[in-house]
Amino acid sequence: MTSRIRNLTGVLGILALGILIGLYFRGEWGSESLPIAKAQTTNSSSENDGAVERYSPVKSRDRDFYAPNSEDLKPDEMRLIACGTGMPTARPKQAASCWLLELGNGDKFLFDIGTGSNERVSALQIPYNFLDKVFLSHLHTDHFGDLDALFVGGALAGRQKPLRVWGPSGDTPERGTKYALDHLRKALTWDLDGRKGLTDPRGYFLEVNEFDYRGKNQVVYQENGVTIRSWPAIHSLDGPVSYSVEWNGLKFVFGGDTFPNKWYDEYAQNADLAIHESFIAVPDMITKFKFTPQSALDVGTQIHTAPEAFGKVMSRIKPRMAVAYHFFNDFDTSHAIYEGIRETYDGPLSLAQDYMVWNITKDDIRVRLVAFDEAVWPPPATEKPQLPDPSERIPYSDEISGGRLDVKDVIQPIYDKINKQYGINEKQED
Repeated sequence: MTSRIRNLTGVLGILALGILIGLYFRGEWGSESLPIAKAQTTNSSSENDGAVERYSPVKSRDRDFYAPNSEDLKPDEMRLIACGTGMPTARPKQAASCWLLELGNGDKFLFDIGTGSNERVSALQIPYNFLDKVFLSHLHTDHFGDLDALFVGGALAGRQKPLRVWGPSGDTPERGTKYALDHLRKALTWDLDGRKGLTDPRGYFLEVNEFDYRGKNQVVYQENGVTIRSWPAIHSLDGPVSYSVEWNGLKFVFGGDTFPNKWYDEYAQNADLAIHESFIAVPDMITKFKFTPQSALDVGTQIHTAPEAFGKVMSRIKPRMAVAYHFFNDFDTSHAIYEGIRETYDGPLSLAQDYMVWNITKDDIRVRLVAFDEAVWPPPATEKPQLPDPSERIPYSDEISGGRLDVKDVIQPIYDKINKQYGINEKQED
């Protein structure tokens, strides 16, 4: 009997699907019988209210998701993509802090490049020559732990220029961005030496721009009509900062990690989109992370910003869109964060998740998710690759070189084919 019921249910389901498809192609499936979902926006128009929308099955139409490289960015538009919204502990669902801001003038900026986020950046299929500007909020690994992957992997994938990094000083030289990146470069000595003479060398350089973390609304970047400012944040030690980006009459604010503070309260005013951390609720820190109640209170409300405090911050600065991040956005944890925020804030709100997209203009803010290909390859380089200098290659020792098997006979046909196809004359190593 059970199998008969299942079979009957399946048949009825197929029949129902067939009827819906038939209605669609007959033009009888309208917005009243089955409303078509719209992407979230902060503004709405009543121009077409009540109209029946009809779509051709062979023509493109507006989508409720963003596919990389599928849409022009208007000259007066910002696009923000969340490439990492989670916490220091790794998980497949959420990488650590990383935000890509694209401007209609062609500029692109990364704010933080936390652990696991470089994978999300690659999914967007942006040529790496355009991903050469990174702004670090502070030096916790969940905010710069994938810098090495972007640095080396980006150079291999087509960034033919130095990677430019901006970040704050510390209260001692050893706690500043320059010290951290100088030593990161040293940690990569074997990796980088092993690539000499084999690949285009231009991308394997770091340009570090360290600025005083104590500066109040100081200009740390100003090029191509874009002004980026920083101010102090309060988190763990002296050194963290928040940023604002001002361009073409629009303002984006990235708080990094911070306890609510008077500088954010002052300098984030009039933001079109404002990001501020809203940490996981204290009860969930106790039950999910197994923190002691004492540690959960300290970390969740003093080192980080509790949802209720996030709401109070946003109710004071009144952005066009508030974005909460730095929590695990799950079905059984997001409700507590949302309820905590709504105790103190009733304005436009996004609870961030990886691959969330905000398109920002003076008239509207549209919120969607990215639809991406997991099997991406690097996008085309924007410049012709520079041939490496073989003389810079570091040779093997005699002992290691002496361990090579002789496979020249099977490799030579590969050389012959490629030499002929590309008009070159490369030879195997002796």
